Amino acid sequence: MRHLMSPLDFSVEELEELMNLAEDIRNNPGKYAHACEGKILATCFYEPSTRTRLSFESAMLRLGGQILGFASADSSSAAKGESVSDTIRVISGYADICAMRHPKEGAPMVAAARSGIPVINAGDGGHQHPTQTLTDLLTIHSLKGHLDNLTIGLCGDLKFGRTVHSLIKALVRYPNVKFIFISPQELTLPGYIRDDVLQKNNISFTEVRHLEEVMPELDLLYMTRVQRERFFNEEDYVRLKDFYILDKAKMKLAREDMLVLHPLPRVNEISVEVDDDPRAVYFKQAKYGVYIRMALIVTLLAMKEKEESSC
Repeated sequence: MRHLMSPLDFSVEELEELMNLAEDIRNNPGKYAHACEGKILATCFYEPSTRTRLSFESAMLRLGGQILGFASADSSSAAKGESVSDTIRVISGYADICAMRHPKEGAPMVAAARSGIPVINAGDGGHQHPTQTLTDLLTIHSLKGHLDNLTIGLCGDLKFGRTVHSLIKALVRYPNVKFIFISPQELTLPGYIRDDVLQKNNISFTEVRHLEEVMPELDLLYMTRVQRERFFNEEDYVRLKDFYILDKAKMKLAREDMLVLHPLPRVNEISVEVDDDPRAVYFKQAKYGVYIRMALIVTLLAMKEKEESSC
């Protein structure tokens, strides 16, 4: 059975098909209003979420399907000690597809190994966030027209930011993509991403401390928040949370066609004064997340039905 644990689970060609489907859904919503009629999506969220959980639920409802699930571990049998493996085996009898977020890396993969339905990794600790990556790719593809020949700045928490890690892994498959990593020393990119993903694939990248010095070079700026929940002590979080703040003054240094993305939620790393800049596309990006999740749900359910019919 086909699951989505990582953006690399789909080939470049499959991603192109998925993005084309998402664009068709965006342009012709009525065409897909009953695509998942009679189907149920389970949202199993062991960790708080607004955009990811609600966008999955919005996606299924817009496809004519139904939803069930839980929004925190405390409101599920995990509070009683039930394992992820047992939970998914039960839910496989209740729903047709599952989106799972979990604070432990690899938990959705454990679920997928035991599941009778497609499982989508909706974020596992600081590891992967593949549907956010699909959202990012669709946003870039739709607004730039391509995913190659880009200089991309990633700024903020590059150590714990699963959105950053997933996006890098996905983009290294496209030609002539260059990365500029902007972070304080304490939040630099993990060694395994630098060594096993970038250097292994001969990808050009530089690491800097100051955002201002690289703004004129960027086609895209991907901002991230410093995540309080990933820190072991409050002192380190407070010291680093305001290290980068994107404001109008910094935006004046950027190209007229540069785009600013952010996986959200933001705290204060992007000043609200930037919101009206046409290059700020993070709220549009959040909306694209619904379309790509609609496309993903339709695709995985179709694959499951095809598999069942061939048995």
